[in-house]
Amino acid sequence: MINRDLIRRKIVQLTYAYYQNGNRNMDNAEKELFFSLSKAYDLYNYQLQLIVEITKEARKRYDLEVTRVQREGGDAPSQKFAFNRFAVQLEENKMLGEWIEAKNSSWDDDIEVVRRVYTAVVESDIYQEYMNAEEDSYDADREVWRKLYKNIVMNSEDIEAMLEEKSLYWNDDKDIIDTFVLKTIKRFDPANKANQELLPEYKDMEDREFARKLFRATILNADEYQKYMGRISRNWDFSRLAYMDMVIMQIAIAELVNFPGIPATVTINEYVELSKIYSTPRSGGYVNGMLDAIARSLIETGVIMKELPERPHREQNVQRRAGRGGFGVHSGVREGQQRRQRIGQPRYRNNNGNDWNDNNGYQYDQPSYDQPAEPTAQDNAAEEEK
Repeated sequence: MINRDLIRRKIVQLTYAYYQNGNRNMDNAEKELFFSLSKAYDLYNYQLQLIVEITKEARKRYDLEVTRVQREGGDAPSQKFAFNRFAVQLEENKMLGEWIEAKNSSWDDDIEVVRRVYTAVVESDIYQEYMNAEEDSYDADREVWRKLYKNIVMNSEDIEAMLEEKSLYWNDDKDIIDTFVLKTIKRFDPANKANQELLPEYKDMEDREFARKLFRATILNADEYQKYMGRISRNWDFSRLAYMDMVIMQIAIAELVNFPGIPATVTINEYVELSKIYSTPRSGGYVNGMLDAIARSLIETGVIMKELPERPHREQNVQRRAGRGGFGVHSGVREGQQRRQRIGQPRYRNNNGNDWNDNNGYQYDQPSYDQPAEPTAQDNAAEEEK
């Protein structure tokens, strides 16, 4: 379940925290990383347990209604949702039960949140359509919970606020974890009964080793990686840059150097996306261009044996475009020339306090990549809609 998308996020968070805290102990920081990752797996199980708790609440309401009908008369209530076959199978699931017992996990202290979510469920069109449908099958039971989770649970402000109070580690994890819960719902098979497998904490030990190696390389080789950044941006005053940009680029360089099996384009795209999440609105262009320049330099000097797509030639390799904002350092060294772009709105300043461009008012434009990155949480969520 803990994939590299989540691992990269955690390493960005923990690396930033490492430099902000006074106690820079590598072993303790590594323990904190793996504890943070384990909390993400706890959140996955906790959200599955929520489905069970909502179903139990439905069953309580059903029992009360049955008692009322027996006392006052009237039509018997439907037990369709209260005994939804997918939810019952999840309730009986051995892996989830073992986790609940091991963690002594309970929603009892947050029963009001469960009740508010239950109310939102029964008031939804999804629930009404399900209850009124003639189809009565396991597939329909599973599908209604996929829709309810995606449209009600994932968007519940009550749950979001409650999780934020429960654990600081869960603030940035929920969007990714939600995609794993949806994937788990779709994988459920009635033939597996209580033995249905949930997602494991790690797909294999390779991902755990990826986390350990990347985090250690980022911290232990920091001086070397910062020199790479310094060579590419000699004219920059790093004190004027977003600190998180520096952290993200340092981790990206560690991945470029230490993981020959991961294409450079994948690494660059992954950390550009992280810069958009964790840094400034304009950071994506800056990180994109800087990492492209650094990667090409590392390739040219033989530090890494990877490839990057060649940039297409433009007319005269130099174009002036007035009134364009944005930023991207572009190594752009092809046949001894740099491709540059005039800018309208500056972003950063150099050591002289001037806008970071050359004396003629040009700015290096940023590359774009055709090769897709590893799936992000948004990609996974889009996939769940299919």
